Amino acid sequence: MERKVRVGIIGCGGICNGKHMNALKSLDYIEIVALCDIIVERAYETKEKHNLGDVAVYEDYKELLKDETIEAVHVLTPNRSHSFITIDALEAGKHVMCEKPMAKTYAEAKAMLDASKRTGKKLTIGYQSRWRDEYLYLKKACEDGELGDIYYGRAIALRRRAVPTWGVFLNEYEQGGGPLIDIGTHALDLTLWLMNNHEPKMVVGTSYKKLGKQVGTANAWGDWDTEKFTVEDSAFGFVVMKNGATVSVESSWALNIADPMEATVMICGDKGGADTMGEDDLRINYVKNGRQVIETPNFDCGGVAFYDGDSTDPEVLEANGFYQAIINDTEVPTKPEQSLVVTQILEAIYESAQTGKPVYFD
Repeated sequence: MERKVRVGIIGCGGICNGKHMNALKSLDYIEIVALCDIIVERAYETKEKHNLGDVAVYEDYKELLKDETIEAVHVLTPNRSHSFITIDALEAGKHVMCEKPMAKTYAEAKAMLDASKRTGKKLTIGYQSRWRDEYLYLKKACEDGELGDIYYGRAIALRRRAVPTWGVFLNEYEQGGGPLIDIGTHALDLTLWLMNNHEPKMVVGTSYKKLGKQVGTANAWGDWDTEKFTVEDSAFGFVVMKNGATVSVESSWALNIADPMEATVMICGDKGGADTMGEDDLRINYVKNGRQVIETPNFDCGGVAFYDGDSTDPEVLEANGFYQAIINDTEVPTKPEQSLVVTQILEAIYESAQTGKPVYFD
């Protein structure tokens, strides 16, 4: 019988209750034994909402980390505290699942990676879009060489008017930025992962605060507070990789476009290309028998048995992948070294946007 893994949760906000709690409760070998939030009432609300019985509740995450029976923790706090909480957890002997992005800055993310290597504890970052059916299929196609040498990619996370107005999303100090670091990070992670390329050479970026001061916005979640909107409403980047490949990054919470697209990619190789931009989940294009061909795989039937369970939700597969790596002492599926590069590029886009100059990497 598979052994149980005792888990603690640090941060009981929306991402905790909307993603992680449901994923963990779907895995029968997981025991959630502790909750923590600086607003301790939120921890108690999470405990009650998910019927967690006698689970321990903390206001100070350092008190939670003192529990030596806890094997892994989920760090689900605002971006500003990802780094120091993760490092403290690793130093306390815990494996860590940290929500995306890895950190506000490259230096903070690098310190997290160094702590993981120093302590020998596993660290992964919550990029659950990798576990969507269409991207698992496309990744296999890329690995099998069906697209050939992939030299161009688009990482797309464009909303028309869907600015998150709750929590600290609009707070630059807490989050480090707006749509680029919030949803652009998912699209960039997917693109680099599919291209199997995490070696950037240079970045040029722009960011805009064009709509954040407007009122009567028709925003999906109601008008935002213009005084609290301290981050960009859109940002864009142009990345040249060391092997000569090009990646464009497009992100917005508010942009006057007719067709929003989120966690969307386009990749082009010398044998074929693929995208998730159309009505179908995935389109793969190539030339066959002298004709242009587009394939649209059917994801409504069949699939791969990733574990003995009844859910194929991306967040469940992601959590299971992390915990199977712990149980079997194998590499985590989403490697922190890859997530570090995502943060490095995001930071460079912001820096280039601020300075008006390209950013070069060693």
